[in-house]
Amino acid sequence: MLLCVDIGNTNIVIGLYRGEHLVAHWRISTVHERTADEYAIIVLNLFQHGGFGMDEVSDCIIASVVPPLTERFQELVVNYLEKDPLVVGTGTRTGVAIRYDRPQEVGADRIINVAAAFREYGGPACIVDFGTGTTFDALSATGEYLGGAIAPGIRIAAEALFQRTAKLPRIDLQRPPKAIGTNTVDAMRSGILFGYVGLVEGLVARFRAELGPHMHVIATGGLGEVIARETSVIEHVDPWLTLRGLRLVYDLNRGAG
Repeated sequence: MLLCVDIGNTNIVIGLYRGEHLVAHWRISTVHERTADEYAIIVLNLFQHGGFGMDEVSDCIIASVVPPLTERFQELVVNYLEKDPLVVGTGTRTGVAIRYDRPQEVGADRIINVAAAFREYGGPACIVDFGTGTTFDALSATGEYLGGAIAPGIRIAAEALFQRTAKLPRIDLQRPPKAIGTNTVDAMRSGILFGYVGLVEGLVARFRAELGPHMHVIATGGLGEVIARETSVIEHVDPWLTLRGLRLVYDLNRGAG
């Protein structure tokens, strides 16, 4: 089986592929202080709970936007799986032509998402990834990465309100009963949830004006489903898009395993 690891600033997404089939997937919190051995214990427990053995892993691919954790997961794979992982970076074949002023500035996860979206949905498309930041990535009709937009993530915005104001509480992201909040918590929930819906709708409209009326819109990331329930502009919710992209990139570089 192929082990796919996507290391983000908030979550680490782990998937197991048997051929083309995603047979298991997990999402764990990113904790910068954890050692390779501590992460290995977590991964081992996930494997055991799912009925898998570490010895079933034939290879591994890693995409990361957190360099220190990249090294720790490489150490984990070498020490516990006895494999040399493929780490997505400069020189890795992705099948995506990058039309960005400085291609090295684009996060690996964004290119991988584009690769997967083009294979699954075609282009042109806008991929909205609800992670630590909310990113909008533009995919051309021929599969090129054209660029995008980056906004603060929903949780960052909610936490900033709590930390930077004296009287506003920390809240969860439940849907308020209506847009006009009649108490502080519901007013904050309205501003954050419905405000981000407005952000998504506004940027999708601007992307569509540039990419054309037939642009697909795909949401991924931990909060994709939450936002998609509140707007009709998101056509597809694909929480494991990055894992599928990792498998595609692995096949391009080391062949199907």
